[in-house]
Amino acid sequence: MTKCYYFLIIVLLTWNVQAQEADLKRADSLYVHGNYSQAIALFQKYEKQERVYEKMAKAHLALGNYDLALENYEKALNAFPEDALIKYDYAKLLSRTKKFNDAAVLFSELVYLDYINPNYHYELGLVFEQQGDSTAMNRYHSAYNLDKTHQKSIAKIARYYLVNRKHEASLQYIDTGLESFANNAELISLKALNYYWKEDYKEATIWFEKLLDLGESSQFIHEKLSFCYAEQALFDKAIVHASHAVAYDRKKSGNLYVLGQLYEKVNDYAAAEEWISKALNLMDQPLNAEYVKLATVLNLQKKYKEAIVALNRAIKENPQDEVAQFFLVRTKDEYYVDRDSKIKVYEVFMEKFPKSVYVPFANKRLQELKEEKFMKSE
Repeated sequence: MTKCYYFLIIVLLTWNVQAQEADLKRADSLYVHGNYSQAIALFQKYEKQERVYEKMAKAHLALGNYDLALENYEKALNAFPEDALIKYDYAKLLSRTKKFNDAAVLFSELVYLDYINPNYHYELGLVFEQQGDSTAMNRYHSAYNLDKTHQKSIAKIARYYLVNRKHEASLQYIDTGLESFANNAELISLKALNYYWKEDYKEATIWFEKLLDLGESSQFIHEKLSFCYAEQALFDKAIVHASHAVAYDRKKSGNLYVLGQLYEKVNDYAAAEEWISKALNLMDQPLNAEYVKLATVLNLQKKYKEAIVALNRAIKENPQDEVAQFFLVRTKDEYYVDRDSKIKVYEVFMEKFPKSVYVPFANKRLQELKEEKFMKSE
């Protein structure tokens, strides 16, 4: 009887262990296939909870439940304090959830335990950067020195030098990174910006175009490419990219205005008028210079009446804008038929702006009009 009893206990225990392991395998399978909630339910039934704390942490993380993920990572680390992988994943989640002090402690421990692991230095650098600790760059340099192909650290270092206008140093790190990963979009973007800030627009164009080739199209890239091509007097290409930039956001008035300016460069005054007008309708700031530009393209189309309206708006924005005031006089000179009316606008301008740089021209034109009037009366 006793032997049968013990045998039965052993069978039951064996069956329980086998059932537990089967449930664990099923839970693992559910996790792998994305059934995280069902996997967690089975993990919670597992008797040796210390073995599944890490698994539950990852499942909760996959569901976006960071609080429970952190709780389970903490339990897993307490159960296996020497497990560097658990500590690493836990530290990354602490950093991700802005618990930077706790993350810094764990990453510092990892750096101490395995100093030659570049990722530990890099992750610690990220935490220090969030804390405003200037030694963050030391961690990025350590990661780079341990692994010259560490793309993320290279990008951090290159960006630091770019921001501080140390372009040659920045480009040196970027080129090193591109040797091991030629299509790293972040490094290519930094390279394009280096040349852009150096005002080497031809070289910047090459690298911004490279980003487009990699499928990295964005409003920012098209804005920069448009400017680069315009600086090279390649206005047709500048218009193409300015149009793409506008397509991203038709309420960004600055881009609409730039597109109008570019159309003026290729003598498409109707298109220039269209886009500058759209930009002005969106702008909420002093617009005297912009209305003067609109008047310019209207005058080029001999739309003097519309130009007068635009210039009056410019003057309303800034009554002391003598450029707008003089352009209005010149436009009225073209528009008015009556010679006395033309004379009057010049006289009023010279009286209002006696020291203007436009006075010599105004005085010369005034004398011409008076002579014409005299000859007509003869």
